[in-house]
Amino acid sequence: MLALMGIFIPVASLIPVHGAVQLGSNSGRAWHQRSNIRMDIALPFMLGSVAGAAIGAFIVVQLPDAVLKIVLGVFIILITWIAIPGVGRLGRGGLAVVSSGVAILGMMVGATGPVIASILSQLLAGDRKAFVATSAITLVSQHALKILVFGALGFTFWPWLPLIAAMVASGFLGTVYGTRLLDRLDETTFRKLFRIGITVLALDLLRRGVAGIL
Repeated sequence: MLALMGIFIPVASLIPVHGAVQLGSNSGRAWHQRSNIRMDIALPFMLGSVAGAAIGAFIVVQLPDAVLKIVLGVFIILITWIAIPGVGRLGRGGLAVVSSGVAILGMMVGATGPVIASILSQLLAGDRKAFVATSAITLVSQHALKILVFGALGFTFWPWLPLIAAMVASGFLGTVYGTRLLDRLDETTFRKLFRIGITVLALDLLRRGVAGIL
């Protein structure tokens, strides 16, 4: 989505507008699938996001965007296809630290959903519904904090409200039909499709990072 929005939206507005769209879309997804949310995992993520967003506000313009995209793309591919030792056994403190790091990245590159998805896929292996619902609620917190920080830094959202509303509405429709598809998929097929989809997104991040350097 971030790449597609970048065609129509100026770079200076891209990350906050993307955050607003994702906040709306993931709020709808979290509400629609609220019975499957694992709050024991989501709550530490949400608390860690607060610290990460605060730190990210001070370093948001200090690191090269292209380099961050390359690092992020490589990391996503690694954690998607290789079981990182210890990820599945992270306690609440570990989850909060990881979430802080992801929130900092989110302030700089915007599209950190694949990172959270890759981590939660190892924490919630074998429960696709809990994985989708918990991913949604953690992203709600990350994008809400992102909007607060960009608003405090002076970004004006209201000119973009019609676009944001239209994209959130279409995203909710996708959630409704996607939930029906999720019910029909078995766990093995879901995991295979998830890995392929996340890898495609990571490769696109790598492409954009390399293009930014060349």
